[in-house]
Amino acid sequence: MVDGVTVPPPRTGSALRLSDIAGQAAVSEATVSRVLNGKPGVADTTRQRVLAALDILGYERPVRLRQRSAGLIGLVTPELTNPIFPAFAQSVEQVLAGHGYTPVLCTQLPGGATEDELVEQLVERGVGGIVFLSGLHADTSADPARYAALTDRGVPFVLINGYNERISAPFVSPDDTAAVRMAVGHLAELGHRKVGLAIGPQRYVPSRRKRDGFVDAAVSLLGLDRAQAELLVCSTLFSVEGGQVAAGALLDRGCTGIVCGSDLMALGAVRAARDRGLDVPRDVSVVGFDDSQLIAFTDPPLTTVRQPVQAMAAAAVGALLEEIGGSPVQRTEYVFQPELVVRGSTAAVASAGVRGA
Repeated sequence: MVDGVTVPPPRTGSALRLSDIAGQAAVSEATVSRVLNGKPGVADTTRQRVLAALDILGYERPVRLRQRSAGLIGLVTPELTNPIFPAFAQSVEQVLAGHGYTPVLCTQLPGGATEDELVEQLVERGVGGIVFLSGLHADTSADPARYAALTDRGVPFVLINGYNERISAPFVSPDDTAAVRMAVGHLAELGHRKVGLAIGPQRYVPSRRKRDGFVDAAVSLLGLDRAQAELLVCSTLFSVEGGQVAAGALLDRGCTGIVCGSDLMALGAVRAARDRGLDVPRDVSVVGFDDSQLIAFTDPPLTTVRQPVQAMAAAAVGALLEEIGGSPVQRTEYVFQPELVVRGSTAAVASAGVRGA
């Protein structure tokens, strides 16, 4: 019992101490006590930190602190093998939970339910709204009428990554053009003059934007003409294998630096370089995109452009909850600035250039 509140024992069997929770939540023991006893005077964000600390330390929340769900919210994601998608899903779910909503995660798998089928299941279960992450809205070959039909059914939704002007809804995106320019600018400062871009299929909006941004950056920062820059773009798949294939083609074209459309593609680029006996970053510099979990611990640690996942998730959920609350949000794209994170996969260009290219 802590100040009158009985807290179930932790799974480890050790005794609960206010100091443990306070340390985990980075608050005072007095604040922890106020939260556990349901007393006023604690900010919502602080209260959530204390509750999260209970969860992390393996304690069940006291009954009085368990929130009644405000409703269900669907989250439709692509496959979860790319770590950026679980990162987004976790951030979206955390924000939803902070507002009392219960997230329902729906993942598209090869051979499994389609996006349309998942949406139908969510609507049948009475979800209050849906968050789409890198879904069919980002595919320029897909029919956007499915989203208009969802609006007609009175289901609010918000879309992350992949702006489509044919869909009337709030969009949340990173600035893909700025991201590529940051990466090219970083390599240019290191002396690289022949830089290539490895990206996914061109039918996806993020790929198109990165391609256009790369060509502009190559012209303004590397002194290439547009035709030369376009020859240094290789579209494959958003995967390690796709990055490996694209990097091989770019190395054949003499590139000493490679900018990739995802961290997984960047790992494939590193593999392609090593298969040729090249060292990263001594012979070839590689830049990723996303800054997904564990990327800082690869060999070498990957220089990448970080998506502001938490800020984007908070904005997406905020827009959706405004819609649910009857205050329509402007049907436009909210663009967030990425951040270049320099680690060990980029270095000054070798004077001898790329070996074996």
